[in-house]
Amino acid sequence: MNEPKKLGLLDFLTPSDAALRLLVVESLEYLPALRVLYPAAELYAVAEDSAALAAIPDELRVEAECLDYRETPLPYPRESFDILLAERYLETAVNPQDIAAGFGTFIRPTGFLLTSFTNIRYWRVLEELMSGHYRALVRRFFARADFEILLAASFYKDVFFLPGARQEIPVELAARLKNAGFEGPNDMATEIWLVQAWRSTRAVARLKAEYTPEVRRRLVTLCRRLEYSIDPAENRAALRMLCREAEITPRYLAAFTRETIVHRGNFRAVLTAEAGWEAYAAFLDEHWEKGEAKGGAGDEE
Repeated sequence: MNEPKKLGLLDFLTPSDAALRLLVVESLEYLPALRVLYPAAELYAVAEDSAALAAIPDELRVEAECLDYRETPLPYPRESFDILLAERYLETAVNPQDIAAGFGTFIRPTGFLLTSFTNIRYWRVLEELMSGHYRALVRRFFARADFEILLAASFYKDVFFLPGARQEIPVELAARLKNAGFEGPNDMATEIWLVQAWRSTRAVARLKAEYTPEVRRRLVTLCRRLEYSIDPAENRAALRMLCREAEITPRYLAAFTRETIVHRGNFRAVLTAEAGWEAYAAFLDEHWEKGEAKGGAGDEE
């Protein structure tokens, strides 16, 4: 009796009652588990197999589209989804970077892609190559380092990996591979790598989730004007009003400026040249010290 397929990409997820929007591409077996994890979510599915789409139970409340994602553009507006799940979807793509970048346009700035790939450095693949065979004629395998580069080139910011299917290397083969110059036994024992790729860095994604895009755009404009000493009195007053109206806390402002401001010393000096910013200054010092190793401006626009 065959064991049910392990839905490894669920390891990246935590349950939520939020009204999220999720798109599943081809990996329809994930839909029941996603409905349990996200009871209030809007679930969408795309697949080439019309019969598989018709078999999705009504109680899962899935809006389905029948198409081949490699040939037909996805029929959704930009930045529609919080999570896009597509297991091993780049293995059969003619141009993986184009597909990866294209999918990214449908993910919200606070969202992420979940995918996976077959590891070309898996020991069974290497063993076949050593015997003169390579049977993956219609699929593309990847090395973990190259997959990370591909995602970075496709405008994803933070990428995280978990080992999926694994099998330890036989001792004799491990010795042969080591003698041949192959390093990384943990990588070579992993057949499938699971991947989470964020549109923004996770720190910036958390910031973007707390206020509307309009508030964040206004905030970054005022902070950068103060950073460069542009009309300081006018922009301090505007920043004070924005913080009051949008209920921006000192802690949030400190975290926000840590990700967006380069000349922090000048920003702090200009901000605190007027009385009333002492509480904010204390949080600036605390948060900036914690984030010093990360550098300055992030990807907040």
